[in-house]
Amino acid sequence: MTTTPPPGPHRHFDSPEQEVYLNLWRTYDRLRAMEDELFGRNDLTAQQYNVLRLLKGAHPDKMPTLVLAGRLISRSPDITRMLDKLEERGLIVRERLSENRRVVQVGISDGGLELLRELQSAVRDCHHRQLGHVAPERLRLLAELLREARAPHEDPDTPWR
Repeated sequence: MTTTPPPGPHRHFDSPEQEVYLNLWRTYDRLRAMEDELFGRNDLTAQQYNVLRLLKGAHPDKMPTLVLAGRLISRSPDITRMLDKLEERGLIVRERLSENRRVVQVGISDGGLELLRELQSAVRDCHHRQLGHVAPERLRLLAELLREARAPHEDPDTPWR
């Protein structure tokens, strides 16, 4: 006697961990497409937007490049090139410290602050389109579960703990 698979697409996962991981990946892909479209209209990547957002949080202070790189949501293998592009557009400023020429301080420029002001409403709307259908208490639970899943893999000094 054979059993019939349940209606709809039949999915098989090797483990609950694989199912969750693949669902995270699929969700990231779907939500990221909305962000890519928004930032693409402004000739930005999500990573560049993240840099500007972090620098705005430190404004009027600047931060060392390596500190900035450590605070990014996802690792950037070539932060220097990304900062070059933002500087060419007048969105950030960089300054090499005279007491230690190896340290480069990065800050947001007036142009970068203005771009973030212009994007603020569109980014909020994008996040609402991405996740606004989920009840607030479920979003809090999801955020808590994601922190729990990520915790053993985070650096001890990350602000993401």
